[in-house]
Amino acid sequence: MKLPRSYYNWTSFIGSLIVVIALTLIVFLFIISTIFDQGGSYLGLFIYMALPALMIVGLILIPIGMLINLRNNATEEGYKKRKKPTIDLNDPRHQNAFVIFVISSLVFLFLTSIGSYEAFHYTESVAFCGTLCHKVMDPEYVTYQHSAHANVACVECHVGAGASWYVKSKVSGLYQVYSVLFDKYPRPIETPVQDLRPARETCEKCHWPEKFYARKLRVQKNFLADENNTEWDIVMQMKTGPLYSALGLKEGSHWHINKDVKIEYISSDNSRESIPWVRFTNLRTGESTIYIDEENPLDDSLMATLPVRAMDCIDCHNRPSHAYKSPPDYIDNALISGSISKDIPQIKYIAMDALKDPFTNKDTAFMYIDSVVTTFYQSDYPEYYAENQEKIAKAVAGIQEAYSLNAFPYMRVTYVDYPDHIGHLETNGCFRCHSDLHVSESGKTISKDCNLCHTIIAQGIPGEMMVTNVFDTLEFQHPVQLRNDVWKVAFCSECHKNLFQ
Repeated sequence: MKLPRSYYNWTSFIGSLIVVIALTLIVFLFIISTIFDQGGSYLGLFIYMALPALMIVGLILIPIGMLINLRNNATEEGYKKRKKPTIDLNDPRHQNAFVIFVISSLVFLFLTSIGSYEAFHYTESVAFCGTLCHKVMDPEYVTYQHSAHANVACVECHVGAGASWYVKSKVSGLYQVYSVLFDKYPRPIETPVQDLRPARETCEKCHWPEKFYARKLRVQKNFLADENNTEWDIVMQMKTGPLYSALGLKEGSHWHINKDVKIEYISSDNSRESIPWVRFTNLRTGESTIYIDEENPLDDSLMATLPVRAMDCIDCHNRPSHAYKSPPDYIDNALISGSISKDIPQIKYIAMDALKDPFTNKDTAFMYIDSVVTTFYQSDYPEYYAENQEKIAKAVAGIQEAYSLNAFPYMRVTYVDYPDHIGHLETNGCFRCHSDLHVSESGKTISKDCNLCHTIIAQGIPGEMMVTNVFDTLEFQHPVQLRNDVWKVAFCSECHKNLFQ
């Protein structure tokens, strides 16, 4: 089987060499990644994207070299008079060229189909989303791995089913690639994501409204920043739904997505933290009520320029897979799990003190945490430190680990930058609307009553807890005595959000 004479030129040779090298590397790296399970996400980038693109460049060079060779070997007059190419399969040279073309085309199409299929799956993988742009996506990837959705692929929520949203995600991804390559991305990444697919097309594939269940108990354990790390527990009945599941979504927090009602709002900022205008529509009767924040009303001209958004799951569950806990929360969790011993005197207090200032990088944070905690016990508890150095060293490691899972200095990400709207402790969350400040023309308000969403069944120090039954509720008692019981009139976030800013 002979190749056409026009093939014998440096351009075609180089193209062939590129094809052979690229194909050999693809096969070799594929074996490495499949059989030996080595290489990670960057290897996939080479196997399914970079090397196939290089191979295509080589394939393009081959015919280009052949055309240039044909033109160079023909006289100018003969080239101008040359007719369109003809294929004569009775001619042995044409037979050879035809067979080579058919075989190479079939092989190329076969490899292309496999490569395209694998490239599609690779770009849909968690490794591609989370580790390819490691520094940029590190906060999202780390928190995702410790979330309730850790076994759900990123694309299930961010893209969903269907070709149209896949194409949209890849087109928007081109700008993201550009931003990473030329360091144009903001720190932190701005949220909420404006072009995210509606939750009803993604979340409700698993969490559909008809299957929300009745109320549930939530047991929360906290520790005070005193010498004994005093434990303070609270047990709440969360009114996610009605008392009996057979009643559907007639009450409870999930009532907001009842199919018989529609709730819309206007936010005065892109973060959706401030909501001065709310409209409730009863879809059965057509009755509509508008509530306006009397303390922060929107100017009519400004309101006309702002979008009206229909409330969905993400407006409350805005951090379903990427939750960033505050220092009090993640230190409490470490004390509960035992990675920090609660028997160490004032460990909650000194951990809070070590974490109160922002850091520029994790190495600096780790060294500072170690220095603050160790120095504190050497000076204030010298005898205890001498006898419990190993326990304190373990506590330091626990604080560092907890910090590393919730704060990301390179991307300037903490719980303050990415607030969680479930609840109302460190952000206004529910109180963005349920503030007693949103009033309709008829005088109705969106109530701030906490018992709409939960009731307190028990609270206090273990062994001394106040307890009631599930059909009743206790009045909340603040674990720390505050002057004039200011917590009764102020939003929780007015104090808690500012603790670590």
